[in-house]
Amino acid sequence: MGQVVLVTGVSRYIGGVLARRLAADPSVEKVIGVDVIPPPRDLGGAEFIRADIRNPMIGKVIAQGDVDTVVHANVIATPTFAGGRTPQKEINVIGTMQLLAACQKAGTVKRLVVKSTAAVYGSTPRDPAMFTEEMSAKRLPSSGFGKDSIEVEGYVRGFARRRPDTEILTLRFANIIGPRIRTSITDYFNLPVIPVPFGYDARLQFFHEDDAIAALARGVTGSTTGVVNLAGEGVLTVLQAASIVRRPVVMVPMAAAGTIGGLGKRFGLVDFSPDQMSFLAFGRGMDTTVMHDSFGFTPKFSTRAAFEDYARTVSPVYPSMDGVAGAVGGLVGAAQQVLGRGRGKH
Repeated sequence: MGQVVLVTGVSRYIGGVLARRLAADPSVEKVIGVDVIPPPRDLGGAEFIRADIRNPMIGKVIAQGDVDTVVHANVIATPTFAGGRTPQKEINVIGTMQLLAACQKAGTVKRLVVKSTAAVYGSTPRDPAMFTEEMSAKRLPSSGFGKDSIEVEGYVRGFARRRPDTEILTLRFANIIGPRIRTSITDYFNLPVIPVPFGYDARLQFFHEDDAIAALARGVTGSTTGVVNLAGEGVLTVLQAASIVRRPVVMVPMAAAGTIGGLGKRFGLVDFSPDQMSFLAFGRGMDTTVMHDSFGFTPKFSTRAAFEDYARTVSPVYPSMDGVAGAVGGLVGAAQQVLGRGRGKH
């Protein structure tokens, strides 16, 4: 008999495509996809159940479906996709608590796969060149997706202590990117002018959307447990990435980074927390030895190839040079205002 798999977050791209892929796998008997809204794409042979993981009723879905494997892909990275920061945190943190409580009560659940993120490592100038799975952040993320993910992983460790009979795999993904997925990082590189912290050119790692789905599927049907870093081979700097998408950049002082992020959010262009702005200054690198040796997974796309595949969907044509000049002027003006306020305090 094959596995009965429950996948959360199927209304978003990764969760929906994963559910469809697992439903086509002959080793999987049944796939149940859950989310608060119906998925916009066909789930193939997967069954969709409208359910909120923040509600204890998720326990009935698991129990009635005789679910033995749970894939938690419902940790939302960008507040605008959840309707704001408050519902984002509720879904990420409260939703994880309720889901794990339901898994704990269900004797049928034997395997848990958690989609986590490299953001748990934070971004500071004191970071190592490459984080291994045993390392922790030099400075814990203080806001947004990174902070939520730290809490999520904490709840998963608590669940592991309460249910030692359950296999648990936590996959820490580098920024997932590709031609079909939309994230805060794709929004950033789609800006007409890309703000870059002055004096910095951060190293970035990416993971292609197709590789992300393949890795999650392997996590479901395989037997690996523990924590695994996932990133494409090599790195790109912010300026190299901006060149690939053929976007002009404007250098802004680090003191103005928060203001720039706030302006982007206000105008609906991009939604970045202060921690994400630090990421754009200091970058992050993950060691992927465990991914290759223990997890047995080799991505088809390198970091550069993944970004280039995304870049093919980004138009390099601007409406007018006046529009570009206006965007640059607005960013520089915001930076000057911040610097002016800072000088007044000395």
